[in-house]
Amino acid sequence: MDSRTDSMPRLVPPRFFRHAVRWLAPAILLSLPLSQVQAVVPSRPPDFESNPRTFTNRYAPFQEGAVKVYAGTAGTAQEVVVDDYLTGQRAFQVQGVNDGRPVRCSILREMSFDDGQLVESTLNYFAQADDGTVYYFGELVDIYQNGVITSHEGSWLVGGPANSDPSTTATSTRPFVFMPATPEKADVFKPEDLLPVVDETAQVVDTQQTRGVPAGQYRDVIQVLESSELDTATENKWYAPGVGAVSIVAQDEKLDLIASTLRSP
Repeated sequence: MDSRTDSMPRLVPPRFFRHAVRWLAPAILLSLPLSQVQAVVPSRPPDFESNPRTFTNRYAPFQEGAVKVYAGTAGTAQEVVVDDYLTGQRAFQVQGVNDGRPVRCSILREMSFDDGQLVESTLNYFAQADDGTVYYFGELVDIYQNGVITSHEGSWLVGGPANSDPSTTATSTRPFVFMPATPEKADVFKPEDLLPVVDETAQVVDTQQTRGVPAGQYRDVIQVLESSELDTATENKWYAPGVGAVSIVAQDEKLDLIASTLRSP
């Protein structure tokens, strides 16, 4: 079944679910200190009875037509990442959720450039549940070399690919938590949980920080540590209210927000 709606834009140019019990007990990263108090969110399947494309989550805003630009380094390359909040939408069918009605998601296109060359473009699908938690419904990845798409590695979608999607896209049975409604220190959640295709565990390691980047000075910032069973490297991200991610630091990558057209709530 093609789950793409008529309003889904046609774009060429980035970056939940084995058994129902995982709604109740998402896996916690084994390397986290056992002495640390942790809260796993959410505790039950989400409801999308209200408008899932109206985002009120402070740390995962979505405003159609907005653009965010990051700049920094990836290895030895100068990296620029552009987040484009598209006006299109896509509907996903999730078993046992929303009384069988499809969940309509907003689309974030993320494009990554190294030394001026497009290296990756991803369509990401998000919806907000009634409790304010933002869920991740998948991503379609285009990896480029010398201007040519060479791979769709890392692509996955709730319900699997439509006829117009890459046939190698992995199938998930449910969406994952991208951002809790009210993230607190020691919260643990899984934005991606589909081994061996994708895997990501996120832990809120600090809150109420102040973080300065070229785009501005932000308060009430939360710091999130991301890790994966597919990689030994970790990544730290800082999220600001009304803006989302403002800074990303990994082993071989550092990005800071340099511009944003998101309007303050």
